[in-house]
Amino acid sequence: MRKYKNKEDVQKKSYFNDRFYITPSIPRQKVQDDEVFFDDLEKLKENFTLLDSYIEIRHLVIYINASSNVEVLKYLRDVCSYDMLMELSAIDYIKTKQGFEIFYEMLSMSKRKRLRVKCFIKQKEELESVISVFKMANWSEREMFDMYGVKIINHPFMKRILMPDDWYDYPLLKTYPLQGDEAASWYEVDKIFGKEARDTIGPEIRDSAAIDRYDTSRFSRLGHEVEFGVEVNDKSLKQVSTSYQEDDKPMFIKKLNPKDSITIKGKR
Repeated sequence: MRKYKNKEDVQKKSYFNDRFYITPSIPRQKVQDDEVFFDDLEKLKENFTLLDSYIEIRHLVIYINASSNVEVLKYLRDVCSYDMLMELSAIDYIKTKQGFEIFYEMLSMSKRKRLRVKCFIKQKEELESVISVFKMANWSEREMFDMYGVKIINHPFMKRILMPDDWYDYPLLKTYPLQGDEAASWYEVDKIFGKEARDTIGPEIRDSAAIDRYDTSRFSRLGHEVEFGVEVNDKSLKQVSTSYQEDDKPMFIKKLNPKDSITIKGKR
């Protein structure tokens, strides 16, 4: 018999997670299993302090001290032939570790190998920019600051890149509400119309699953023709023919008759 778990807050959990499902851990290999990675690792150990290293999904993963991020990336580019920085970002571990895990995804075109550099910083700790090594880090570092609040120093233009300059908080933090906070629900109303229009317009609907079937200004109505902005009632609805066949395209195996379709109201 399975161990009983309290299900009172089950709706607050991620909808795609089965409560009995345990995510399998990704197997890790020893670096010695790959000759190219092992050679690169030995070179790095001679010049830098490595906290951990392993192979995961054909990637060499190394953990370094955050203070040496620029020197390590420059060494990997100039000596180990990892000539492209593909991506960089952060992972929020504030609740469990009080900080962020930073990763740099690198690619060697000549070796056809991928290497991931990781380091850890505390929540308020600053991180040195790597633009001097890879120019592509410009927008990625700005996005990391914009979404997570990670402070990058010695960046030529460190400001938000996606959110407005006066946006409150950082949207990709795990503590940020999924549907936005109080400031987010009124931001565009206040900016465009002013706070005095709040009672007239109302807060912004940020629930992605919210659909009003009688809203004729934002949603189309399959099988009916309703003029834009018209209040929907029995008199305004005009039934029209519904066709699922595109012009000049192969015919469906079986022509769909809308009258034969059934709308399931609940689980079987």
